[in-house]
Amino acid sequence: MTSDSTGTSENTPRPTPGPGAAGTRAETPENTPARTPRYWNRYVTAGGTWRVRSTGQPIEPPGEDLAALRSGLGRPAGDVFSLWAFYTTPCDGHLPPRLEAEHAALALYGLHQQSRRDPMHRPHVGLGTALAHLRNSGRFGAEALDRRVDAAANATSVSSLRHRLRGLVTQLRTGGQPLDYDMLLEDLHDWRLPDRRRRVRRRWGLEYYARKPEPLS
Repeated sequence: MTSDSTGTSENTPRPTPGPGAAGTRAETPENTPARTPRYWNRYVTAGGTWRVRSTGQPIEPPGEDLAALRSGLGRPAGDVFSLWAFYTTPCDGHLPPRLEAEHAALALYGLHQQSRRDPMHRPHVGLGTALAHLRNSGRFGAEALDRRVDAAANATSVSSLRHRLRGLVTQLRTGGQPLDYDMLLEDLHDWRLPDRRRRVRRRWGLEYYARKPEPLS
């Protein structure tokens, strides 16, 4: 990912600590701030394109930001000091499950966007749909990809799922296939609960294995 000669620009939005982060006042109905956009939404529009400056130049995530996000791969939430500036989930002296999900999504986004000029966050493209597009592209063997998708879908813990998603996201990056990181964050959050995990798994399966009907002869 390229950036200005200084690595950043005065017009480049910089991450700020999320509301309710350590050392800040706990939220109440009286002081609840407007929700801080997730990191990827600071750069990508609802249509899946880069936000642009008044000059028409796209605003892309700085390379050093993406490197910081990738430093969270394989690490628990809150363990990497440089990532705290990118969290937006409120917390008050403990690490809520949604912050753990956001941490995992940030790290995977940093991996996915690495060295890609097009946005790798695309609203409304679920993980199963993104992987189906990758399968149909022919860039990877269908049977091998099926096995990796099945392994991820059958993960029984969030940590196992995160590990298996890392390999799939690497393949998505190679194929230039984006996905919706807001949706992935919610999927990671729901994976810890068996009933919600089954719903996520069912949706992934429907997206991935959906086949267009053959035309009638």
